[in-house]
Amino acid sequence: MRADLHLHSTYSDGLYSPDEICRQAKENGLSLISITDHDTLAGLDVKRAAAKKYALSYLSGWEISAYAGTDKVHILGYGCTLGKAYEEFMEKRTAAAEARARESVAKFRQLGIPMSLTDVENMRKDSSTPFHTMHVARAAALYLGITAGEVYVNYLAVGKPANSNIGRPTPEEAIDCIHALGGIASIAHPGRIIMPTEARNELIERLADYGADGIEALYSTHTDEETAYFLSFAERRGLLVTGGSDTHYKDERHEIGIPQFYPSERLLSALSEKLE
Repeated sequence: MRADLHLHSTYSDGLYSPDEICRQAKENGLSLISITDHDTLAGLDVKRAAAKKYALSYLSGWEISAYAGTDKVHILGYGCTLGKAYEEFMEKRTAAAEARARESVAKFRQLGIPMSLTDVENMRKDSSTPFHTMHVARAAALYLGITAGEVYVNYLAVGKPANSNIGRPTPEEAIDCIHALGGIASIAHPGRIIMPTEARNELIERLADYGADGIEALYSTHTDEETAYFLSFAERRGLLVTGGSDTHYKDERHEIGIPQFYPSERLLSALSEKLE
């Protein structure tokens, strides 16, 4: 069963609707997907219906934008159910996301870029979902005449002039939330954790000790060496191996179903009651 367990839709900062994602997934030979929008489980019924339309198995998912200090350490959550813990988490994180967007807009204005929060709101495809840094980046890009990726690197990344880090959850808090919702927590794209290698490896050891269930060893921009290391790490620590493309839209580094990922029997067994 070929799968892609890391995809983003218009319910966060992706550019494809759930229907378009599922159509491409089917065309690309996938049997199982999870749409893991940032910091929200919004649109579950729409996502499930799209998967059913294209005869795909579906796994509910989301990606919590966690930080260890100023270091981005995202956590994927699979098979979570909606409930009080989710509502409480979302209330805090939605407010924090708006505060971050407001602070970044204010910083851009201090830099002479006359953007507003309304510009950022206009970048969201679904108004019920939290603000995301890429919404800010896309709004600023219209004024700066550069790509949103360039805006992020030059203005919004840690240490850059419009960065905001208000109210970010820690990876441990993300794991706790996912477990409270009955889900499985996987460390997202560990090769993209921007830390010295030794510090990064110590961090993922700590998260495995804390209770992370899996690690995304198969990922679109991991090198062969990184993939081998994380597969070995998962085996040594008894973690589930997850994999995905992290596609927000197709580009030279991201395509639905790439890298090819075939979930192990152990992972499928762990997910069996959560698949739809």
